[in-house]
Amino acid sequence: MKIKSSGSKRVFTTICLSIVVTLATISPTVLAAPISLLFDQNVTPDIIFGSGNSNGSFTVYKNNGIELGLRAKIPFTGTLHSNGDGSYSYSLAEANPQWNFDWTVNTDYDGSTSKVISDFTYLIGIDFDPGIGTDFFTFDPITPTTAVPFYDHSLGNNGTANGAGVEATDAATYQNLIDNNNVLQQSWRHQFFTTASGKSFDPTIDGTYDIFLSAFDGSGQQVARTQIQTIIGAGGSIPEPTPLILLGLGLMAMFASYKRQSA
Repeated sequence: MKIKSSGSKRVFTTICLSIVVTLATISPTVLAAPISLLFDQNVTPDIIFGSGNSNGSFTVYKNNGIELGLRAKIPFTGTLHSNGDGSYSYSLAEANPQWNFDWTVNTDYDGSTSKVISDFTYLIGIDFDPGIGTDFFTFDPITPTTAVPFYDHSLGNNGTANGAGVEATDAATYQNLIDNNNVLQQSWRHQFFTTASGKSFDPTIDGTYDIFLSAFDGSGQQVARTQIQTIIGAGGSIPEPTPLILLGLGLMAMFASYKRQSA
């Protein structure tokens, strides 16, 4: 039986579109890949934190003198399994007991900006959802606050040698370092932030984790962003459809059928 009422058609169409919009709102976040990302890159000038850490396999944003880098690796062994597309894969055996993500900032990698670390603010997002969705803990990992007056990041400039970064041990030294240097690097892992985020993390299970790093100018405009995805074991599983998603799919199927009948 064909539906002939134009009013019914408009109502039915509106309902279907509303469901689609709702589904788009509640669906897991998918990070859109920024343009200008380069894969399997070295960062400038080298790895300046710790000793014996090699350069390479970074997913890098480089534009307008700013360079942001991210990579996932196995610490101590230095194992790096880049897939060449901004994702990194490790077996459960490799990833346990821990895996790290290394992140780097250079605000004047080509000598064209004269900008230092404190000329920008930053945002890092650490995904705690082992599934294909995302559950980000986000914060500024560089700018000092009352709660965190200084970090133990390694700082330097474009001439700093491998492992020769300087770390602050007090707030005044840290502020001086970010006011006078353009290179900052760090290596972290999820479990450092379970207390602050109130989220749990189990390194022994399969999972897919997204991480992003952004920089913002004085007006709050994002000027740089890089992101990676780390696949542990078999990766994250696809969640079961919720009743609302099933309802939406059913309505869309009905709408498609109606369109065929009324054509």
